[in-house]
Amino acid sequence: MKQGVKAFCLAMVIACGLTSYPALAVQSTAKADAAATKTENAAAAQAKDKAVKADEAEERTVSINNASAEELASALNGVGMKKAQAIVNYRDENGPFKSVEDLKQVPGMGNSLVERNLARIKL
Repeated sequence: MKQGVKAFCLAMVIACGLTSYPALAVQSTAKADAAATKTENAAAAQAKDKAVKADEAEERTVSINNASAEELASALNGVGMKKAQAIVNYRDENGPFKSVEDLKQVPGMGNSLVERNLARIKL
């Protein structure tokens, strides 16, 4: 009798194990698909954020040949009204800037300040 019960239990374990395996496989596949979708959505969100930041950077660019002192002061990092007015005065006295590097000739505008604002400056 004991052997019959053991055989029956063994048969049940095997039967249950075989029938539940495909269900587990489907669950694993669904989890993998959900993870892949989540990764794709995260990558798409990052790409969108980069595009928005690029658009914002484009909107914050300022022409050193046309902008007023107020526009320069608001658009450039580390440039207040005094330095912005110095840029305008230099431009009025010497003509338009031929390159962004010419901005370093303005009193108070050092290399690091120009380098920090390269993405925001256009001619």
